[in-house]
Amino acid sequence: MTEPKPRLPSLSEYALLGRSGLRVSPLCLGTMTFGTEWGWGADPASCRAMLHRYLEAGGNFIDTADLYTGGRSEEILGQLLEEDRLRDRVVLATKFTFNARPGDPNAGGNGRKNIERALAGSLRRLRTDYVDLYWLHAWDGLTPVEEVMSALDALVRRGRVRYLGLSDTPAWYLSRAQTLAELRGWERVCALQLEYSLVERSIEREHVPAALELGMGVCPWSPLASGFLTGKYRRAAQGGEGEGRLKALRGSGNPAFDKFTERNWRILEVLREVAQAVGRSPAQVAIAWAARRPAVASTLVGATRLEQLEDNLEALSLELPPAEAARLEEVSRPEAGFPYVFFSPAMTGMISGGVTVRREPPGYRAS
Repeated sequence: MTEPKPRLPSLSEYALLGRSGLRVSPLCLGTMTFGTEWGWGADPASCRAMLHRYLEAGGNFIDTADLYTGGRSEEILGQLLEEDRLRDRVVLATKFTFNARPGDPNAGGNGRKNIERALAGSLRRLRTDYVDLYWLHAWDGLTPVEEVMSALDALVRRGRVRYLGLSDTPAWYLSRAQTLAELRGWERVCALQLEYSLVERSIEREHVPAALELGMGVCPWSPLASGFLTGKYRRAAQGGEGEGRLKALRGSGNPAFDKFTERNWRILEVLREVAQAVGRSPAQVAIAWAARRPAVASTLVGATRLEQLEDNLEALSLELPPAEAARLEEVSRPEAGFPYVFFSPAMTGMISGGVTVRREPPGYRAS
């Protein structure tokens, strides 16, 4: 007698996104793989299958960007949501910043002119009159933060955007943006989308503490390090070999795709050992690790095939044993660096006189 296939874990254990009332599932469906225009990705039929499987499992959070596959990702997603009458069921997020017309300085960046241009294009491709969450895709290093936040607040007031998020910005910038919003009565930022994985933990120094303090939910992108943590790549004289995004985008100049380092190979080796010990795939272990980190509200997962998505969804049913979690923590822990070395227990003891000081009084319960 054939044993029944184990039921996939449900995604319907929702969390509030930061200090907002928006409910999102613990895994967000990333759609940078929707479309084959970049030399890898999924055709529309495969995209439909993955979208429906994600929704059937209880997921409700879908992420795209005007940049992805040259706008094709938004087009495919918009067509699927319209044809299958799914728009009101999902939390739909997209992004702006990157330039749409080379040579035109106002067709990119975070100025008010480009924000309006980019949103109009996204709404047209997505076949909707509003987006639930609008992300600033990256800090442009130029536009005054006051202009950015006032322009985004205006979109919310006009009903074209429901909630605001920041992606790939310095911690000081997001802190200033949130403080200005609070002081001036503008719509506040409820989410941060940042690269976060076992091989990229830099945000733990500043961004995660800022998110906890300022009421922003962290949405890690690339928890599998662009496929590196699936284990499908192998060492080679050129750094690494294997079919996938890292090979296709090698030499692109984007540091997010520079994963073939000695440190990362060591982390991958331990990840494989932990995966074998718990009887799961390396991808499931890596996603489970990221999804349960402090401040994380929803973790982005993407796939080019339905089988990959199925494997990613299984990560939610994995609770890492303490010993195996400790192995991953030790091998992937980032260097503290300055000034964080001064915040160690030994140094804080010099401030408190060796006495333990609680942040809240005994019996305090956070509301």
